[in-house]
Amino acid sequence: MPALTGVRTVAALSVCLTHAAFWTGHYTDDYLGRLLSRFEVGVAIFFVLSGYLLFAPWVRALHDARSGAPAHYPALGRYAWHRARRILPAYWITVVAVYVIFLFRTDTSDFGQGWSGLLRNLTFTQVYGLGHLHTGLTQMWSMAAEVAYYVALPLVAWPLAHFACRDRWRPDLLLAGLGGLLLVSPLWTMVVHGSEGVDPTARLWPPAFASWFVGGMILAVLARIVRSWPALPSVAVAVVAFLLSAGAVGGEPTIVPNDAGATVVKHSLYLMVALGLVGPLAIGDGADPWSRLCGSRPMVWFGEISYEFFLVHVMVLEFVMDLLGYSIFTGSTLAAFAVTTVISVPVAWVLHRMTAPLWRDSRTRTVGARG
Repeated sequence: MPALTGVRTVAALSVCLTHAAFWTGHYTDDYLGRLLSRFEVGVAIFFVLSGYLLFAPWVRALHDARSGAPAHYPALGRYAWHRARRILPAYWITVVAVYVIFLFRTDTSDFGQGWSGLLRNLTFTQVYGLGHLHTGLTQMWSMAAEVAYYVALPLVAWPLAHFACRDRWRPDLLLAGLGGLLLVSPLWTMVVHGSEGVDPTARLWPPAFASWFVGGMILAVLARIVRSWPALPSVAVAVVAFLLSAGAVGGEPTIVPNDAGATVVKHSLYLMVALGLVGPLAIGDGADPWSRLCGSRPMVWFGEISYEFFLVHVMVLEFVMDLLGYSIFTGSTLAAFAVTTVISVPVAWVLHRMTAPLWRDSRTRTVGARG
């Protein structure tokens, strides 16, 4: 299913565009400014993909058990080893490289400095408490959520499969359980926004974005029971949801608006966008224009390096702002985006080539590239 790799290109470029808009000062609180900020929806696309791809083996095990054979769930050790091999080498190289770069740059903030900051960034704990997001690595808040999902997946999947479904194919029970888990994010948002004394960084903690992963898990179940997912109306719904998210109903241009209701609405619309774009690729027949576009060679090639592109593009953007002569919150968004992309692609390709031998082998080549 190469289109599932290709759609990662859309997600990665969207994230790069929204960061270019922020750095050049175009996160204005009008429709256009909010629209530019909403390209952060690329993170939701990545999360839905992770939920779909990593829960699919559990769904397959239950689906195969309908014939009476025992369900063979993914081995925990193998799963953990593959996730660590895929994520950690490129991530650690990027974090260490950024810290080395800022030994020589003097324009960094006071956040995330020293050995404690380095340790937090290496261990995905930089979102827990203020002052740990280092310059050039601020996008890594999403990696903290991603890794938390990797840890939580077996803890959620096994009880659903073993206790709720009794190791048999019960898509109704799976969907009911996952539907309940969709409430984690809005409930978390309401609590952390409405309670006194709650750490303000709790708005970026993994539960705030759990619904995006759960949406991907639901998609993995639907892929076994839904015969088709028409691409044209699905992509149209995604586009409409994206445009609606830029309205005042989605709050100000920031990842987590100050109003709890606006946060819930915006994140729900992001889930609709991600499912609208990924659903036809996971369930469709691959013959529609959207699937052909995402499955095209350039899209798949970029999708293969999209993780590494995501890791390096913010640090590259720091240099691009200097290269273009822009001070912070000034300049052209499109110019910053284009130059950052052009420079980040070869850097990401080199990082990908350096780390791929550590995780890619004959048995994990396809899954590793997508996961």
